[in-house]
Amino acid sequence: MRLRFKATHVVLAMLCVMYFITYVDRVNIGTAASDIQKELGLSNTELGLVFSAFAYPYLLFQVIGGWVGDRFGPRQTLFWCGMIWAAATIMTGFVHGLTALFVARFALGFGEGATFPTATRAMQYWTPAKRRGFAQGLTHSFARLGNAITPPVVALLILWLTWRGAFIALGFVSLIWGVAWVWYFRNEPSDHGSITAAELATLPPRPQGERPKVPWGPLLQRMWPVTLTYFCYGWCLWLYLNWLPLFFKNNYSLDLKNSALFASGVFFAGVVGDSIGGVISDRILERTGNVRLARLSVTIVGFAGALLSLMPILFVHDITVVALCLSAGFFCAELVIGPMWSIPMDIAAKYSGTAAGIMNSGSAFAAIVSPLVAGFVIDATGNWYLPFLMSMGLLLVGGFSAFLMHPERPFEETSELVAPGKVVAAE
Repeated sequence: MRLRFKATHVVLAMLCVMYFITYVDRVNIGTAASDIQKELGLSNTELGLVFSAFAYPYLLFQVIGGWVGDRFGPRQTLFWCGMIWAAATIMTGFVHGLTALFVARFALGFGEGATFPTATRAMQYWTPAKRRGFAQGLTHSFARLGNAITPPVVALLILWLTWRGAFIALGFVSLIWGVAWVWYFRNEPSDHGSITAAELATLPPRPQGERPKVPWGPLLQRMWPVTLTYFCYGWCLWLYLNWLPLFFKNNYSLDLKNSALFASGVFFAGVVGDSIGGVISDRILERTGNVRLARLSVTIVGFAGALLSLMPILFVHDITVVALCLSAGFFCAELVIGPMWSIPMDIAAKYSGTAAGIMNSGSAFAAIVSPLVAGFVIDATGNWYLPFLMSMGLLLVGGFSAFLMHPERPFEETSELVAPGKVVAAE
């Protein structure tokens, strides 16, 4: 008997692979940083600048990329994004100075900037509404799986191929994904040759008529609390992604292999957190029908848990205890991913790509500021714990700003223009 996979499941699996690869390509530099820093003679502040290079175009293309995904569709948008970030990863293996390394990382951010908002657009039409939290949590758990696997994999590749060969090899993997995506995916599920009528019946209806113009002002007004909350999460995330391998290596005098293993163990906790957060949010929604409760409860618990988990590292410096606290903190922080990425779809279904881009611009801006501040603070004080103290403050702010989000109010541009505070019933 021939085994047949549902087209919707294959598309979700391909998005999971994309999330995995994009995070491998954006965090691989954290593991290779010690070798790169030594060969190119970079200070921690200069290294922080290199870490932040990815985020400048990444921030710019959150909103622009979300609009492009809405305008041209996920098929072509994600294909060309894949080609760009693959070329940028390969180019990293050929750099010989700070400027060239900055440019390569900048190009990577250019390629990856539109990916997550556009993937949200793909999920909007390829995922049943009641499984949005699960789909977002699952795809982001693969991103965190990329975080977890990258340190030991890149460490091994460096031993076999040097750090330059490691980037070249990883770039070619991205090229393969891009070709597979454009071959299989279709913007309209009904246009896919392998999808069944039963699958189509479970998917949300497509809007009819001309593609609506984005009402930027009202949409930004609705999304700014979501963006602020995601900025606070992103500050903590990018501190982990960029500095964690060096934190273990320099603070505890570990070699590359052992520092990579400790960082990998912390990142694996995020894989679990991503999956669980989305599932819990969907379960609450299914049982209560309360969108705000389903999204905010998990988000606020995640922020609070992350804050409480990180506090002990300020007082206890045993490496095992610190690793466990960092793992618990990352697990709790990642609980927020599923509900947070569902909120743009809850609020603005017709503009979900653009709305997701607006939200993710908060994390993208954090990706600029967080590594720069961390590198400067470490150089100025020699204290590797102070950046985590700053993250605790941002986690506290994020927990409070989450109360300002209203995913239970579907966005309707005409109603928002007339009465921004009015609750609009779902159609």
